[in-house]
Amino acid sequence: MLNREVHPVNTKKTNGQYEVLSPWAEADPIPLKELAAPRPADLSGNKIGLLSNAKRAARPISSVVETKLKEKFPTAEFSQYFTLNAVGPPEIETENKAKFEEWIKGVDTVVAAVGD
Repeated sequence: MLNREVHPVNTKKTNGQYEVLSPWAEADPIPLKELAAPRPADLSGNKIGLLSNAKRAARPISSVVETKLKEKFPTAEFSQYFTLNAVGPPEIETENKAKFEEWIKGVDTVVAAVGD
């Protein structure tokens, strides 16, 4: 959907107005959805899953996130899962589906790192 605005101009050709089109368009026709699970109020005592994709920076990001979360929630436990795909289908749609599903059952919440 284009955002159209009409502004006055001092020319006789355009009857004193011109049309400005916004360069922004709605690119994704699929509306956004909220997360399926509610966010936990506190991570104390939770088992936190750290999900990293195969991009170079994902593992270091996960390590820093784990360190910071351990400082804030010392009773939390951590489990890491590394996908083999940097881009491509979600892990649940790959040959690693069973392994991923087993991992996800063992965590209370997940923090994902994309190494971009």
